[in-house]
Amino acid sequence: MPFPKSGIRRWAWAALLCLPPAVRANQVPPPSSGPGALKNLSLEQLSQIEVTSPSKEPTPALRSPVAIYVLTGDDIHRSGATTIPDALRLVPGVEVAQIDSSKWSIGIRGFGTRLSRDVLVLIDGRTVYTELHAGTYWEVQDTLLDDVDRIEVIRGPGGTIWGPNAVDGVINIITKSAHDTQGALVTAGGGNQEQGFLNSRYGGSTSGGLSYRFYEKQFTRGPEYHPNGDNFDDWRGIQGGFRADWGRGRDAFTVEGDIYTQKDGEQVSLSTYSPPMNVLSQDGFEDASGGNLLFKWNRTQSDGTGTQLQVYYDRTDRTEPNLGEDRDTFDVDFLQRKKWGSRQQFIYGAGARITQGRFDEVITGLVFYPFHQTDYLLSGFFEDDITLVNKKLLLTAGSKILHTNYSHGILFQPSIRLMWTPTEKQTVWTSFTHALRTPSDAEEDFYLSSEIGVAPDGTPIFARFDPNHRFSPEQLNAYEMGFRQIAAKNVYIDVAGFYNHYHDVFSEDVTGGYSLQNSLPFPGAAPPTYLLLPAQFQNDLHGATYGGEIAPEWRPTAYWRLRGSYSLLRTSLQSSPSPTSLALGAGQDEGSSPEHEISLDSGFNIGRKFEIDLIYRYVSRLPYAGQNIPSYSTGDIRVAYHAGRHLELALAGQNLFQPYHFEYDGDPGGLVGIRRSAYASLVWVTK
Repeated sequence: MPFPKSGIRRWAWAALLCLPPAVRANQVPPPSSGPGALKNLSLEQLSQIEVTSPSKEPTPALRSPVAIYVLTGDDIHRSGATTIPDALRLVPGVEVAQIDSSKWSIGIRGFGTRLSRDVLVLIDGRTVYTELHAGTYWEVQDTLLDDVDRIEVIRGPGGTIWGPNAVDGVINIITKSAHDTQGALVTAGGGNQEQGFLNSRYGGSTSGGLSYRFYEKQFTRGPEYHPNGDNFDDWRGIQGGFRADWGRGRDAFTVEGDIYTQKDGEQVSLSTYSPPMNVLSQDGFEDASGGNLLFKWNRTQSDGTGTQLQVYYDRTDRTEPNLGEDRDTFDVDFLQRKKWGSRQQFIYGAGARITQGRFDEVITGLVFYPFHQTDYLLSGFFEDDITLVNKKLLLTAGSKILHTNYSHGILFQPSIRLMWTPTEKQTVWTSFTHALRTPSDAEEDFYLSSEIGVAPDGTPIFARFDPNHRFSPEQLNAYEMGFRQIAAKNVYIDVAGFYNHYHDVFSEDVTGGYSLQNSLPFPGAAPPTYLLLPAQFQNDLHGATYGGEIAPEWRPTAYWRLRGSYSLLRTSLQSSPSPTSLALGAGQDEGSSPEHEISLDSGFNIGRKFEIDLIYRYVSRLPYAGQNIPSYSTGDIRVAYHAGRHLELALAGQNLFQPYHFEYDGDPGGLVGIRRSAYASLVWVTK
């Protein structure tokens, strides 16, 4: 029988990924110095990159007692990714599913949702988690990708250091110092989906030691594939910003800010009790704009102790076809590091955040009340690092202590970690962490009426979600183990396993029986009846997830790199029996993330001129996400040519195996296929 075309593509792609370059003559490794030296570091040097996400204290990645993965700026550039969510596909244990042109579902070790409610996302230490809907609007989390130094991803809870909502992981996006972005940069290009983009940056310095940069970026993106032909999700935006760094003796200062505006198409569902009492799908635009300003001060003593102070202000404005909101956030964070003798270091800090939100009712039936709400978060933390055996065994223990306007009393997030380093190239670690997600406006102040069906006699059935002012924090007890080793000069392996037990998990509950209503709440409406089903957001789900990730890397030669990863996730959730309510949504949470993910990345240089990168991805099916999303595999390619020191020409192809494939249920406009796409880019840079 003939071999399927899709099978031929996969086998051909596998052969390309594992095939070393045919041309070996004149293979000269790139230089290992200068501003772009990070891309040329050896595996041993890369393992010593200092990361700050585990403890806010610079620590070599190899010796971090957490499941951490560092995605460098060069990794992002060579992948051809044009958005931060697409770049995160390179990280093991992170489930990225594109919903439509401008929206993504992202989860870490499960619970993938559009707003990633259990993942804390930071940009240069600034939290971008929204208290209105409990999560992150990924479409507006953007910056010039050429300015990203690295993305540190913690798989597993990070609440002891970073606070609430870092239940399943932390994504910390860290941009380059202005000192490392001197000169000019211009990037331009376009294709069938990335219809056009233009980015520019200029950096300079003064004789007094001040370094600075300014940037702007603008783009327009076409809709993805819609089986019904309703191409509502075109997307465009513009953003600009600056950063300034200045050091004087033991003090270092950073000031940075961004401002943006976007317009992206979306489809929403509207319900009304008024005749004809049905659900309408309405196309419209989400207008999003905002800005932020951050100040950071670091003082480092000669003995390694130090102090850090960070203050920022963030403003967001959103208007969608079914709701509107603007929000002001003020945040201050203080940290102190102290050394006690030669074997103990104590880190402690405190923080406060005040966020003021103002809700605009756009349609009847969806309301946050009160319309104006001030939320606050007060926190403190401590962490003690104790060396039990010199250079061999480290014990880390600490806790976050916090209080919010939605919490009842003081909340604790303790953690204990043990790290053993038998050699300089091996690390074994294990940990226990208790983490939580605090309630948000979406659980405690949310009113929604929506049609969910029709009775046999034709009577419409509506669900009415009422606020739950007793919604409790979601709780997690996490058990983890990990192992890292530089097995040889050119082989690196990172393995992690976990068991997570959840309770008090968010659920959508039916809280009573049907009642017969009429449409009198709406003046002037006709008198037909409808069935009303009372509902509420509660904490009636519990269960466990377990699995692990393996991420090896092999560098057969100085010009060829092979990386791969495999992630396993098993999820089991149950609803708590209740005499007064029925929990829904366990199946949705169980099936919102894939059980298996595989990736393989092969990158090589041909001389000093050419770069070729091939990426293969396999994602198993989503058992439940509104509809059954099948498994898929696909491949990306990027070919770049360096015409001297200042000019790069590149061609990138994404999702090449099929004309389109599905990754997640619509939001709520039905299934949207992610298209095969290609774009060309030109980068001009001066140093």
